[in-house]
Amino acid sequence: MSSTESESARRWNLRRLDVQAFARAAVVLDGESPLSDFERLVEDTVAVLESQTVKWSLRGEVRKDASSGEASVWLLLAAETCVALKCQRCLEPVAHPLGFEQWFRFVATEDQAAMEDEDAEEDVLAWDPRPNLFELMEDELLMAMPMVPMHDTCPVPVKSQAGEEELEDKVVAATEKPHPFASLASLKKPH
Repeated sequence: MSSTESESARRWNLRRLDVQAFARAAVVLDGESPLSDFERLVEDTVAVLESQTVKWSLRGEVRKDASSGEASVWLLLAAETCVALKCQRCLEPVAHPLGFEQWFRFVATEDQAAMEDEDAEEDVLAWDPRPNLFELMEDELLMAMPMVPMHDTCPVPVKSQAGEEELEDKVVAATEKPHPFASLASLKKPH
């Protein structure tokens, strides 16, 4: 954990969080962790500066279901950062902000979580084994990454691939040709 985390955050082990106790205490935490701590996320980036961080917040609560009256454990997890990815057009680095805010409902077992997750709007996870909130943050940030990172306007001229210009010329030529049945319209006799 980074030194920018609050004193309250240090009391809770976010790498093996007791989500039931956390939610019952209605804890709200926020902090920053070095981007370099998120190894899978870093693998997909072009470069990571030592000063780059992931800002995160976490809130726990217990909610009673209106119909059943049963109490449920909920966590709101949010995180944001900015990563350098390779532009798929010019191959230069492009800064891309990543972020998410997601509610998670926790249940007793992984089997129960898998069964309930299919029908639930929220993500359902098991509180046992105790979840690693940093791995969960990293999963959500990875899902927020763009499929094809690109600049809005590339900073360098984009080099075309061999044959790309020929293909573009053929597409333009095909769109300029008259429709094959256009000449039949002139054969129509007026009544």
